Amino acid sequence: MDAAIKTIHAREILDSRGNPTVEVDVVLNDETRARAAVPSGASTGTHEAVELRDHDKLRFGGKGVLTAVANVNTIIAPALAGMDAADQGRIDRTMIALDGTPNKARLGANAILGVSMAAARAAALSRDIPLYEYLGSDHTYLLPVPMMNVLNGGVHAQWQGADFQEYMIVPFGAPDFHTALRWGAETYHALLDLLKKKNYPTAVGDEGGFAPKVASNEEPLEFITLAIEQAGYRPGTDIGISLDPASSGFCYAGKYELKREGKALTPEELIRYYTRLVDTYPILSIEDGLAEDDWAGWKVLAGELGTRIELIGDDIFVTSPALVKRGIEEQVANSVLIKLNQIGTVTETRATIDLARGAGWGTNVSHRSGETVDSFIADFTVATCAGKLKTGAPSRGERVEKYNQLMRIEEELGSRAVYAGRKAFVR
Repeated sequence: MDAAIKTIHAREILDSRGNPTVEVDVVLNDETRARAAVPSGASTGTHEAVELRDHDKLRFGGKGVLTAVANVNTIIAPALAGMDAADQGRIDRTMIALDGTPNKARLGANAILGVSMAAARAAALSRDIPLYEYLGSDHTYLLPVPMMNVLNGGVHAQWQGADFQEYMIVPFGAPDFHTALRWGAETYHALLDLLKKKNYPTAVGDEGGFAPKVASNEEPLEFITLAIEQAGYRPGTDIGISLDPASSGFCYAGKYELKREGKALTPEELIRYYTRLVDTYPILSIEDGLAEDDWAGWKVLAGELGTRIELIGDDIFVTSPALVKRGIEEQVANSVLIKLNQIGTVTETRATIDLARGAGWGTNVSHRSGETVDSFIADFTVATCAGKLKTGAPSRGERVEKYNQLMRIEEELGSRAVYAGRKAFVR
């Protein structure tokens, strides 16, 4: 079998934050060679699959991944040798069984995902078709609305600015992807000019957004709305705003502590705060508006804003089919964030997307704050018709590479390229 796996080899490389991560090469019998690199998050949900680290303080402050690398080379590689690279389900199920834990704690989700992604890419290359075509199921493709994190706060800005982690611009009103990307880049530069005039620092955070020490959590919304206008676009019509407060990061003993404003809010008070923001600014979606274990609060939030905007669960669901199923049953949100490394295989990630879509929920594929130049998620988003992609500001090479790959895909699809636009957002 020409597409059978011949060799698998993993190595330790560095991600965009200078921390180690896993890279995997897969070689097939027909000499097809494919490579995949695994991202790493800074703001992580406690229920995510385990990212295996060495905890050897003499190497990379304990963040080395040599154990995960060895697990690929000595355990996974022999078990998958001779297997058809195109049999993604079997490959992923085999690795899950080899691991034998509910959260991939033995082999590491970083080890397993690297192999899962590299195998998919190898199968596509062996067939001489684009990765998005290989991953697609019915030759229907959707170019996503880019959700660009242009102002960073929270852990992404070392808690020096806003408490909310991400303020994103969303050019949903564009006619196609490349126009949406241009609108976003122009607004990003208009925002840069505004921050300079305010004498705010314009150094960028982990995901390419600016990280000024703003006066309040609302000031970034004021800046972004003005930047959209100064770039020549209409807030709420051409370009909207998406928030990711990452609320688990500032929730203590049931209260949400907004340090920037000197407030400690109950879930109900924070929901009222969000409602006022939605009333005032062109906000299309809020991700992780409440903490990952605040299910009761999420249900109130969904009742208050679920018919007006998209409410996206990240830390509360961590791309887990079981948690998304619970969320659907309890009606706590209407959308889910999709991160491959939260669950650890391509197969399980697709299962979560299918589950969400079956319930009429939105889906949003996402990068991580520790990224590589691997553009797998760009193809994956198009193939699964997810509709939206979070992959940072139009800045920093590891972020821009995903956007550039989407432009290549759009060009290749030609008249078959459909831009998700406003319809991508659930209300």
